[in-house]
Amino acid sequence: MTQRLRTDGRGISTFQWLGIAATVLVLLSLIPQFRALLDVAYEHLVGKNNLGPDGQPAPGVLVRGIIVGVTSLVVFVGSIFFINFTNLGKRLAFLVTGAAFFGFMAMVGLFYSLYAPRGLRPASIEGLNAFQLRILPGALMLGSLILFAMFVTALSRYDQEQTDSAK
Repeated sequence: MTQRLRTDGRGISTFQWLGIAATVLVLLSLIPQFRALLDVAYEHLVGKNNLGPDGQPAPGVLVRGIIVGVTSLVVFVGSIFFINFTNLGKRLAFLVTGAAFFGFMAMVGLFYSLYAPRGLRPASIEGLNAFQLRILPGALMLGSLILFAMFVTALSRYDQEQTDSAK
């Protein structure tokens, strides 16, 4: 019961069009004039990235942080999924990519919990003791470990299904 990707008249699927658009956008971002146009458009929409009149960061800093965070996550996980998709198929690629990502996030949470920043701290987290500083990375580690175990279990079941259907 596999679904085929829908293709247009040229034989290109929506997924392939998305890849072509992302490639063109990346290549355009290498041109300084295009980047300058993006910066002007961004500053027009959310404002400059400096301090506001009250000394707090302007809203543009938060928006840029969200854009960078979401984009980096999509590029990191999406590129690995795309490579796996071309070699393993949709279902197995999803399971392998999910297991690898959540395994990586569990290790990041563990290492941050063990080796949290020491020394001078930024003013925004002043007043947190050593335990309080490790609560969020510990929660990240536990949540990622649970999801990692779920993906590994799903991989095991997928392997079992493939073995059973081959018999």
